[in-house]
Amino acid sequence: MNVKSQVVYALLIAIISCGLLSAQEPFREFKVLDSHFLTKVQVFGSLLEEIKDFERYEKLAPYIMEKSIPEIQQEILNGTFTYEELTRFYLYRIYKYDRENEKSLNSVIAINEQSIEQAKMADKRLHDFVAERSKYHVIFSVYGMPILVKDNIDIAGMPTTAGAKLLEENRPESDAEVITNLRENGAIILGKTNLSEWAYYFCGDCPSGYSAIGGQTLNPYGRKTIDTGGSSSGSGVAVTANFAVAALGSETAGSIISPASQNSVVGYKPGTSLVSRGVVPISEYLDRVGPMTKNVEDNLILTEAAFNISINYGSKHKPLTDSTLKGRRIGVFKSYLKNNLYSKAIDAMKRTGAEIVELEKKEIDLNGFITLLDADMKKDLPEYFKHFANPQYRDYDISSIIAENKKDSTTYMPYGQRLFDNIEKDTTTAEQLREIKSRLLKNAQEFYSDLNDQDLDVIASINNYDAASAAVGFMDLITVPMGYDEDGKPYGMTFIQNNTSGFKKLYHIAAGFERMLKARKPPKGYE
Repeated sequence: MNVKSQVVYALLIAIISCGLLSAQEPFREFKVLDSHFLTKVQVFGSLLEEIKDFERYEKLAPYIMEKSIPEIQQEILNGTFTYEELTRFYLYRIYKYDRENEKSLNSVIAINEQSIEQAKMADKRLHDFVAERSKYHVIFSVYGMPILVKDNIDIAGMPTTAGAKLLEENRPESDAEVITNLRENGAIILGKTNLSEWAYYFCGDCPSGYSAIGGQTLNPYGRKTIDTGGSSSGSGVAVTANFAVAALGSETAGSIISPASQNSVVGYKPGTSLVSRGVVPISEYLDRVGPMTKNVEDNLILTEAAFNISINYGSKHKPLTDSTLKGRRIGVFKSYLKNNLYSKAIDAMKRTGAEIVELEKKEIDLNGFITLLDADMKKDLPEYFKHFANPQYRDYDISSIIAENKKDSTTYMPYGQRLFDNIEKDTTTAEQLREIKSRLLKNAQEFYSDLNDQDLDVIASINNYDAASAAVGFMDLITVPMGYDEDGKPYGMTFIQNNTSGFKKLYHIAAGFERMLKARKPPKGYE
């Protein structure tokens, strides 16, 4: 790799992947911890007094904490508790742990004040839903399941801020496509999660998980010592802390995979866009929405509901029951075997019958990646404001945001806005941008050519180490908890495949790995 490519790649890691940053550099000091603008009262709104106490909390905890969607659904069908009680359980946990206390995580940015009413309606409709579909379809569905959503995804009637103070009044009139799909499948939208402001393409010099609106999201495995990963930090933290059944994140290059691996949860990033409208963009070319869950099975259930995709497994048993690594050809980068957790996991896969193919990691020229993001955000963000935002934001662009932030730089941008300054200066032409995208795609295809050349099912990576190359190559990625280092920092095994392979195979491999290793442990102190 030449010097210029090394500089570009280092910048990519620091700006986009940011979960890898904490593995290589000292943990960044926080200038801001708690939000200057958000209190617990504001997070919960009219529901605050209603959820401060929940008498059934201790009794229900063993049936809900760390349980999968099918397990929770079965208890509801058994009459152990209701969807309303499930929703109140999670609201109480958010109230108890998330803000203004010694264990605060700052992962939730807003609660849907209609969530309890939606849960009551789910209880009323349950009998009809079972009759319409079947008991089996309820057990493996998001019906009545409280889901949290990253705050760059539109939910009608709720603010979509992308973490920015100046967007606190942005209340889109319609749902993002993915939210429409979830509602149609019966999910309960519990609220919004904090994020790295503007999906971590804003300051460039701030810790992942920071936004002006939400404050600093903290990792429950090490509140001030372990990076949350970005930019879907709030979603990853909320899921691992059992603040919801599951959450949605978004990724341009690492923003689901990074916080999922950093918080010991499962994250899936589609290689191609499965939903289109209603997400505050960096690059519509590369932006993807994806699920974050405590286990692989829940991830598949949320994927099918969020994208209205149904997989025919040819059985009425659990969809991933027969998942195994036996006979799977898995590519392994030799240089990653220096990581003890990775090396042990690879050995375990061998013992279960996987065929391990060791690979020399190729060089890849990602020169132009930053330019791609600058040019795309400069044109895509104003289009979002024009078509989806409140009328008062319809004429916003990068320059107007920069100017507004400068009016109160101490609270609006304590870490600066270096990346936005670079975007404003961008002069890339449409033809130049097409050339960059074409070249990066070609480079990524060559980088991952072993998938085809050696007939591999997947390549096994660590955390979000290969997020940028996978992004421009339109690869499917899923990360699964792999274990914890001597300092308690979580790591994820990330499987990468061609997006033409279909995600059924990817989920089977992820489920087989999960069943083999059983690595996930919930964070201590949040039981």
